[in-house]
Amino acid sequence: MKIVFLTAGAAGMYCGSCMHDNAIAKALRASGDDVLLQPVYTPIRTDESTIASEQVFFGGIHVYLLQQMPWLRWLPRWTRSWMDRPSLIRMLTRRAVKTDPAKLGELTLSMLRGEHGRQSEEVGRLVDWLAKDIQPDAIIFSNLLIGGVIPTIRRRLPNTRLVVTLQGDDIFLDHLPADARSKAIALCSDLSKHVDVFVSHSEFYRDKMGAMLGIPHERFDIHPLSIDLAPFTSPPSNKKVSEQPAKTPDKSKGEFRIGYLARLAPEKGLHHLVDAFLQIGAMPEHANVTLHAAGWLGEHNIPYLDELRSRIAKAGLTDRFVVHESPDQSTKIELLRQMDVLSVPAPYEDPKGLFLLEAMACGIPVVQPDHGAFTEVVRSTGGGILFHPENTDALIHELIGLKNDPDRRANLGETGRQSVHQRHHIESAAEHMRRTCQPSEAPLAKQSEA
Repeated sequence: MKIVFLTAGAAGMYCGSCMHDNAIAKALRASGDDVLLQPVYTPIRTDESTIASEQVFFGGIHVYLLQQMPWLRWLPRWTRSWMDRPSLIRMLTRRAVKTDPAKLGELTLSMLRGEHGRQSEEVGRLVDWLAKDIQPDAIIFSNLLIGGVIPTIRRRLPNTRLVVTLQGDDIFLDHLPADARSKAIALCSDLSKHVDVFVSHSEFYRDKMGAMLGIPHERFDIHPLSIDLAPFTSPPSNKKVSEQPAKTPDKSKGEFRIGYLARLAPEKGLHHLVDAFLQIGAMPEHANVTLHAAGWLGEHNIPYLDELRSRIAKAGLTDRFVVHESPDQSTKIELLRQMDVLSVPAPYEDPKGLFLLEAMACGIPVVQPDHGAFTEVVRSTGGGILFHPENTDALIHELIGLKNDPDRRANLGETGRQSVHQRHHIESAAEHMRRTCQPSEAPLAKQSEA
């Protein structure tokens, strides 16, 4: 099959959706399909090698300026093409600050209107390229928010299978101003009528987005979240990971490491884990407990991390709190292997949680809030423990329980490792996506005509 992934870059930070798309695209290509991973908005950033095209459609700088200065569309396109250079976009987004959806309400609505929005010329450019140069059998959208182009593609490529993965659309929508949010949901609902099938990684998210957009269950295909296990099967490299501060307790001397692997941000709940660590660390019998946090840190969250460091310093636990730089894949795996337990107590209902599978692939048990996709991942794998969301006492109880019961910790870790290897490997996900991309007896466009 000839398949195009349209995946939205996340500026300068590692993007879980981009990494998942990249891994599936690589697996499909390895099995013989003709696959193109095409970024929109910004180039993608992954923690492994990427097969993404260097070309970027809907360049983030370009579409933003077209929204703010609509007169630009009357200039010849060649005078504006420099805005879409990947090198320029990377440079301007390398130190990306927080994207405030509240300021992007009108741009979001314009993009969702597709050929009727202020970026209509860019819609035409993408569709012309797809229709004339690529002619794919299927197009996979990484979310519905980049789907304003879908009605035009449906008209120009009526036999192409259109697949939309829903994985965090609600989070962006919920941060829009109320009026823009309601309009955006209505536009997304209208776009959904042109989609052949929606993909979700959990029943939870299928139900949530189905209710929000009025999409019935039968139009969804549930794809279990998966990872490329090849890097996790290689032996440890004994690679030293970068640590700040440099002097930290030695795991070989009895250190018990609580790990955190996600963006260093409030929405991922690092402060909740710090709350638990402060109480555990104050207990004399747990003097060997340390907290290791790793992930991408945006400039807008530096004060957040500084405040957490200050609280830890006041408690006299600075030497037991280690922040690792945003790791690449090999460093991430080595870091996970050095943890005893992983917890990312995000207060919101996360639609994915790739870090859970990555920890389990290393035989590390997880302790997670009982909500969102976390519930399904932990229960289906048996690789961890669930606690009531935002209940610090419950989190402390489970962390101490695992620390004091190494046999249970080992059993959970091994159960999770086996489950991930059996049911959450990327080859299975690629085969599932291939079946989803296979044409039905009649394309949706033809069904609609009938």
